Amino acid sequence: MSVVTGKRAVLEAIRSGRATEVLVSGSARRTEGLRELLTEAERSGTPVREVLRGELDALARNHRGVAAIAGETPELSERELADRLFGDDAIVVVLDGVTDPQNLGACARAAEAAGAEMLVTRVKRAAGVTAAAIRASAGALMLLPHARVANIPRALGRLKDSGFTVVGLEASTPNSIYDEACPSGRIALVIGSEGSGMSRLVRESCDLLLSVPMRGQVQSLNAAATASVALFAYVLPSRR
Repeated sequence: MSVVTGKRAVLEAIRSGRATEVLVSGSARRTEGLRELLTEAERSGTPVREVLRGELDALARNHRGVAAIAGETPELSERELADRLFGDDAIVVVLDGVTDPQNLGACARAAEAAGAEMLVTRVKRAAGVTAAAIRASAGALMLLPHARVANIPRALGRLKDSGFTVVGLEASTPNSIYDEACPSGRIALVIGSEGSGMSRLVRESCDLLLSVPMRGQVQSLNAAATASVALFAYVLPSRR
C-alpha cells in the first residue's frame, strides 16, 4: 500500500485504477481541481471518505487536503525489460543514480509527457517511488512503466539488443544536442546523478555523448531540467 497526495497525483492514481480509496479533509477548499477529482472518483467507482485533517496529517505531509490509498506501483524487472515489445520510435529514459525523489518525480513527469514508453532506474543508491516522488511527478509515476535494475550498463546492453541507440547526456562533452541530429528509431536517453553525473561504465555503454548547451553563468541543470530539455528540444523534434 502507498499513500498518494496532491490533487493532480491523486487524480492520476484514480485514472490509472491504482487508487482504492480517496480521503478528503472536511476543511479542504472545493476548488475546480478537487471537483474534477471527485467527479473522476465517482465515475470510476473509487470510494471517497471525508476525514478530519488530523487523519491526513498522520498519513502524509503536504497533502493539501486530499490523499489516496493506492496499491503499490508495479515495477518491471531487468528480464521483463529485455522481453518487452517496444514501438519503432520508442523513447526510454534511463536515470543513473538520481537520488532526489523530487528529481525522480519531475523526470518521470517529463518522460511521460514526452510519450516515453518506460523509465529505467537503479535499485541501489537511487530514489525510490515514494509519496514525495509521486507528488512531484503529478501522478506520472502511476502511469509510466518503470523498470528498476541492479546494473544500468547491462540494462543498456539489453536495450541495444532491442534496437535502441543509447544517448548519454554529459555536461563536459563538447558536442551538444545542437550539433548532432537525433538518431532515428528507438532512443534510450541517459541522465546521470545530480552530483557526479553518469558512472564510467554507464558512460562507456552509450553510443553517443552529448551536452545541453549553456550560455549563462550557471553551468549545469538538475536531472529533471536536463531530461526535459533533451526530450523536447532534441528527441521529439526528430519524430514529427
